[in-house]
Amino acid sequence: MNRMILNETSYFGAGSRESIAVEAKRRGYKKAFFVTDKDLIRFKVADKVIEVFEKNDIPYEIFSDVKANPTIANVQNGVSAFKVSGADFIVALGGGSSIDTAKGIGIVVNNPEFSDVRSLEGVADTKHKAVPTFALPTTAGTAAEVTINYVIIDENAKKKMVCVDPNDIPSVAIVDPELMYSMPKGLTAATGMDALTHAIESYITPGAWLMSDMFELKAIEMIAVNLKNAVDNGSDIAAREAMSQAQYIAGMGFSNVGLGIVHSMAHPLGAHYDTPHGVANALLLPYVMEYNADSPAASKYINIAKAMGVNTDGMSIEEGVKAAIDAVRSLSLSIDIPQKLCEIGVREEDLHMLAIDAFNDVCTGGNPRPTSIEDIEALYRKAFK
Repeated sequence: MNRMILNETSYFGAGSRESIAVEAKRRGYKKAFFVTDKDLIRFKVADKVIEVFEKNDIPYEIFSDVKANPTIANVQNGVSAFKVSGADFIVALGGGSSIDTAKGIGIVVNNPEFSDVRSLEGVADTKHKAVPTFALPTTAGTAAEVTINYVIIDENAKKKMVCVDPNDIPSVAIVDPELMYSMPKGLTAATGMDALTHAIESYITPGAWLMSDMFELKAIEMIAVNLKNAVDNGSDIAAREAMSQAQYIAGMGFSNVGLGIVHSMAHPLGAHYDTPHGVANALLLPYVMEYNADSPAASKYINIAKAMGVNTDGMSIEEGVKAAIDAVRSLSLSIDIPQKLCEIGVREEDLHMLAIDAFNDVCTGGNPRPTSIEDIEALYRKAFK
């Protein structure tokens, strides 16, 4: 049996943030708890949402205690602020950080028995849907607005907790590319490769099936065509809009079928070094693809290569594997993604510890090839220098 969980309602296109007012009125909501980060406030991206609140007479309270890699404390502080705000719905604006923080807040408010945020790690047996949440992404990568996953840092344990809960999915996703126009080149590259990683990993996971394959192949195709243009020319509106849609499409798939050890290996880098998640995924992806070619998923690599724009006519499985990996690495290089862990501050003496953390990550079970701490450490070492 296969399962698909998606948003109740989704809006796409330039200016679609105006639908906040439409949906709030339709659902009878009175006050918004606006979760965003300080940079989006400083660079006036948040103003685009505040304008919608103010011209539609929607009261709101801003919560901006959000870190790039959100923490247990961010969620706990948000829960306390929500409870005294008088709000009855959440509007989350940002990348995965703001939306993940909002998910944690919404779940704990309506499921107070999980007030110890650590208890949400893995698949938590919550009984109630989160506080109704409208999610507006400002990056084209995480697809947090359409997934049942969120990631919170346990700073004491230096661990990224992956939380999987159908009750956390935003009620409304609003994918407005105008909110992404200010993304700098490096962030556009990293988040775009994050989306590509989502698409490829979920395409080859054992849980993949007809519908998820359809989503992921389309996402790969759109990313291959549009990511470099979006990076090189941030004002390319068509490329920006295509990337905003591609990352959402990838999220529709991976949220329902899972990921693999690219994510398992990326999560400890974020926890220990505060490495941006998209950079970690992008760097590790070709190495893990090579490793996973020794699995039943190898036959699907030729489809990845084709979606990446490679002429695959007459290719063998082995040639398809090489073509897919080469195409991914070529795209990564063309947008200046670091290729070695030593370039991003990872210490060689930490690799064994990172491998243990990665092996124990919730995403490891979705890898198409059974793995071990030793195998993961070897991959880290291959990617090190």
